[in-house]
Amino acid sequence: MHSICLLESVSRSDGGIFEAECALQRELHLGQGVQVDVVGMEDRFSSEDASRWLPLKPKAVKVKGPGAFGYSPDLLPALNPKADLLYAATLWKYPSWAALQWAERTGKPMMVAPHGSLDAWALRNAAWKKRIAAALFKNRQLNKAACLRALCQSEADAFRAYGLTQPIAIIPNGVEIPEGDLKKPEAGNLKPETGGRKTLLFLGRIHPKKGLPNFIRAFAQSRGSRVEGREPWQLVIAGWDQGGHEAELIQLCEELGLKSAVTDAEQRPGQLKLKIEGERRALDARHSSLDSAVLFFGPAFGRDKEDLLRNVDAFVLPSFSEGLPMSVLEGWSYGLPVVMTPECNLPEGFAADAAIRIETSAESIAEGLSTLFSMNDADLMTMGAKGRGLVEERFTWKSVAAQMREVYDWMLGGGVAPSSVIMK
Repeated sequence: MHSICLLESVSRSDGGIFEAECALQRELHLGQGVQVDVVGMEDRFSSEDASRWLPLKPKAVKVKGPGAFGYSPDLLPALNPKADLLYAATLWKYPSWAALQWAERTGKPMMVAPHGSLDAWALRNAAWKKRIAAALFKNRQLNKAACLRALCQSEADAFRAYGLTQPIAIIPNGVEIPEGDLKKPEAGNLKPETGGRKTLLFLGRIHPKKGLPNFIRAFAQSRGSRVEGREPWQLVIAGWDQGGHEAELIQLCEELGLKSAVTDAEQRPGQLKLKIEGERRALDARHSSLDSAVLFFGPAFGRDKEDLLRNVDAFVLPSFSEGLPMSVLEGWSYGLPVVMTPECNLPEGFAADAAIRIETSAESIAEGLSTLFSMNDADLMTMGAKGRGLVEERFTWKSVAAQMREVYDWMLGGGVAPSSVIMK
């Protein structure tokens, strides 16, 4: 079997989609024997991240014109017409049009994986741009798909609410299970300096949809209610900034009286660097984060991310909208208790007592944090172990790729649909 995996980016610039698709496509190739062509748009990290795909060799084509549209005259010619099917993890840019053209010209099946982009919150964000893209090509691409991939039942419901009637394969993301002692870094020693306090980690794109402003407000409120005999927790925010949102969060910390520190300030974008230097001076977290309530850690990938996950005590995702977040699965895989919203679409975590449920309001988050902060070490370890067990049972890449191969075989050969596929 020969498939094409079409992405908007083949690098970390695509955030969680890159992490998920890199792992899935590699497992399809190595574990399921699928020949996979990976194609996407070139960006500043494409060359650096190419090794992450090995033994696959992604092809990155140059973008022409505005990056927001992602046009490339070389993209459609890069899609091999001899491939058996095309898997398009594309959202609202030109690659969706290229996928449509490939399917129409070859007459071969296409699967579309929207990765949460059809959820109600996501559709409201930059709505006018998405309406234009939908009218020009996106709706045609979605309706041309032989099958849609949903990460969870709520995403499948969002497809139906959008008016799509095709078969839907509900196949979640997965995660690599780390080996060894989960609380000992293999190398790098990127443990945040906390002075012995427990640390709560957010890891991901720093964007308004992640719900961080209300979370910081709730953290400031809950931190003031200290459990007797215990040091207050520290919040670590790790990830890449989008649209200057990190600077807004730093300002919010200032307004709430939360002392914050920022790592590697000299390498940050100009706007944030000026804010740091002007209001708080550039702070090196390894020396000055000991008494900070909030640490802005910066992006963390590869071994840096692994070391970070091994050295925090809990994980949080207060998001307004997700497909199925890789970051929560990664937190569980490292045995971390999780605080998250229902919009993370992992109800299994609540059912298994592996997560504390919060809503997106500051009041609800504060209640959830009070629960977390009152837990002793044994309680934290028990909750984390339940999350680890959940990942081992349901969310490994081996099992996810096996489900995807079943759907591919069905798309090409027909017959009885796999159990992951819903027809109506």
